[in-house]
Amino acid sequence: MEARAPMERESQDIGGDAEREAQEHDFAESEQADVNSLRESLDTVKRQNASLSNVPPRIYILGTGSIGKLVAHSLRGIANPPPITLLLHRYDLLQAWEEGSKEITIQDGDFKVRQGGCDVELLPEVRRQHGVVLKAGKRDVYDAAGEHMLPHEAAMILKQEARAGPQEQPVKNMQDQPGTLDEEDEAQVQQPVPLEDAYYIPGAGKSTYVRSTEPIQNLIVTTKAAYTVPALLRVRNRISPSTTICFLQNGMGVIDDVNKQLFESEDQRPSYMQGIITHGVNVPPEVAKRDPFFAVHAGHGTIALGVMPRQPRISDGAEKDTDSSEIWSPSARYLLRTLTRSPVLCAVGFSPTELLQQQLEKVAVNSVLNPLTSLLDARNGALQYNHALTRTLRLLLAETSLVIRSLPELQAIPNINTRFSARRLESLVKSVAEKTQDNISSMLADVRAGRRTEIEYINGYIVRRGEEVGVSCVVNYAIMQTVIGKAMLTQREAREDVPMERR
Repeated sequence: MEARAPMERESQDIGGDAEREAQEHDFAESEQADVNSLRESLDTVKRQNASLSNVPPRIYILGTGSIGKLVAHSLRGIANPPPITLLLHRYDLLQAWEEGSKEITIQDGDFKVRQGGCDVELLPEVRRQHGVVLKAGKRDVYDAAGEHMLPHEAAMILKQEARAGPQEQPVKNMQDQPGTLDEEDEAQVQQPVPLEDAYYIPGAGKSTYVRSTEPIQNLIVTTKAAYTVPALLRVRNRISPSTTICFLQNGMGVIDDVNKQLFESEDQRPSYMQGIITHGVNVPPEVAKRDPFFAVHAGHGTIALGVMPRQPRISDGAEKDTDSSEIWSPSARYLLRTLTRSPVLCAVGFSPTELLQQQLEKVAVNSVLNPLTSLLDARNGALQYNHALTRTLRLLLAETSLVIRSLPELQAIPNINTRFSARRLESLVKSVAEKTQDNISSMLADVRAGRRTEIEYINGYIVRRGEEVGVSCVVNYAIMQTVIGKAMLTQREAREDVPMERR
């Protein structure tokens, strides 16, 4: 018995040592797994914030209105500013730039700040007939129609011929090919395409100004929503899937039109970024002709930015990569970082879901303020303390609230019914009307000038989404058509006037 006891104690010690070794081994494996998990998460952050050396730093701005000038001026004012190129759509703007000081002037209060260093490019003129882009050496729609066919029927035939013929080669994705370009690629990028060989321009003569064909990786669009597709059509051949387009516009539904008319193939679509801008910027009419690159920063605001998600591309023989860092293209990350660096713009990035909700709130407010002030020809403050107008805006907001709360993309988000209730939307409208009571809406300015308004991307968007969810938006439709009708009246008056030049 006495000899057996030490043997039992020895076996117990051996068993305890094995158990402790197993526990230590499991703890070491768990600790190593935690370290690997942390390292992977840090690698993801590192990839998101890594230096994007393969992204060209140049940013192109399409639209030289008040917002476009503010964005270009602000980006050139930051430390280590990126190269900025203004894409001009009229020759007189190019002439004014070349003959002037080549600077953008922003007035903030009593101070005028000049900012230079921007480059300019003159966009090629693109003509369309019944949705068909006219190419050099090709028949136009009316010649193809002749005497035995209607123009829209001929346009359909020309579109089918264009699809069946050789497709336009897209711009090469330079980001997918690290390293320097070879001589053939470099020559292809730098050599400009003769304009008369690319597009049909009536009466076009020889010009000493060379138009660039360099691929565009970073593009900010600040044109009116109604002119987005025609404007992008002029640079369509310079946009590739690695390009990021940032839309800083009013209204919603622009991306749907761009995809439908310009980028039908999902594989050839660029990345999209949308922004909601609350800055108040205007151009005094008396200064516009004298200096088209002048604007007044009347009200400081913010820019809410969000990168639209896209499906990651699957290469041949490769499995689908679900890493979130690959969903954002390098140019999208670069553009978002650059915009958020400007203290004047005060840009902040949001998730796509939160940005969508903020966009819907702004559309709801603009669907009341813009059309009513345009029809009344009054400032925003005219909507306050008027019981009859309050009844009208409540009818509009009742439809808008029902449509937004019925959207399928918002059903999984909590508190939607409260956030987009008609009562809360009415409080937002009254708050904006009070804060901007001395301002005139952009839609009223367009109506007075006889320009096309953005009503089809504000109230028209609500009407279209209402049809999708089974809500008939009669009041929004009536208001939209009335604004379009008033804009047509002012356009007709402007055409009938005898133009006079003042010295």
